[in-house]
Amino acid sequence: MKTAVVILNWNTRQYLQQFLPGLTQSIGGMDAEVVVADNASTDGSLDLVREQFPQVRCISLDKNYGFTGGYNRALEQIDAEYYVLINSDIEVTERWLGPLEEWMDSHPECGACGPKLLSFYQRDRFEYAGAAGGLMDRWGYTYCRGRIMSRTALDSGQYDSPASVMWVTGACLMVRSALWKKLGGLDDRFFAHMEEIDFCWRLQLQGYKVQVVPQSVVYHLGGGTLPQNSPWKLKLNYRNNLLLLDNNLALSKGKTRAAVVIRWRLLLDRCSQMVYWLKGQKEYVKAVSEAHDEFRKMRRPADGRSGRCRIDGLSGRIMFIEFLKRKI
Repeated sequence: MKTAVVILNWNTRQYLQQFLPGLTQSIGGMDAEVVVADNASTDGSLDLVREQFPQVRCISLDKNYGFTGGYNRALEQIDAEYYVLINSDIEVTERWLGPLEEWMDSHPECGACGPKLLSFYQRDRFEYAGAAGGLMDRWGYTYCRGRIMSRTALDSGQYDSPASVMWVTGACLMVRSALWKKLGGLDDRFFAHMEEIDFCWRLQLQGYKVQVVPQSVVYHLGGGTLPQNSPWKLKLNYRNNLLLLDNNLALSKGKTRAAVVIRWRLLLDRCSQMVYWLKGQKEYVKAVSEAHDEFRKMRRPADGRSGRCRIDGLSGRIMFIEFLKRKI
């Protein structure tokens, strides 16, 4: 099998019913298959797939392992040259898969790629989750071409040329299976949110490119599993952004830079927490505190082999002062 298009599902029966027909039809005649891996849904998702889409392979997991653990376990069971991770709330276009395969075939330096992501509801605008590819600013905040913060741009063809980016969204991501296995898949600690950014960063540290192929277009409904205002989602975003920087920044920019950025991010997070407190959003205040506590418990030890920096104690303070002295 050349390409496995894999949906990781958790209680999104309605989206499978809505979007699976177009997805299965779009790969007709191609050396590809659609797979639904299910994180122990309780809404009858797998019954629907087996009854209405017998051509779709099902993988049933024994519990909800999240986005990271679910995909890691599912892809262990799939043999293909390329994996496509795709959300259940994605509407594909008639010819969306071909350009991605063709790009990977002709660009061996590309480790992962993705399509242009437009909004299902406002079809002339980019969609929040990934737009035309993701970037990161110097302090580790992520944003997209075609989207900054919550504002999305009209698609006027400004990003219609293939381009290298820092990351592409896990809502629709193609990756070489050999590289997926080499890197050990997604980092299980993330559970969900920003895990694909971490994976794309690790790919680039291995010397591969991450690129957007806008000749492929899909439409994303968005918010299919967790709403934007979920305190749990907020906690995952704060925690995982710190894990993301902790995993990769020292190897990319050096330990001193990494220590400074992470310490500043911890401070900036506290500033945003104060804003939540002033607004009376107590559940968000708690989410930030929990995110920081979990980050400190989950981060791997700093050592010479990993390149991971120290941010606590005297060592972190000394590096922070030295950084300021050099005005880097």
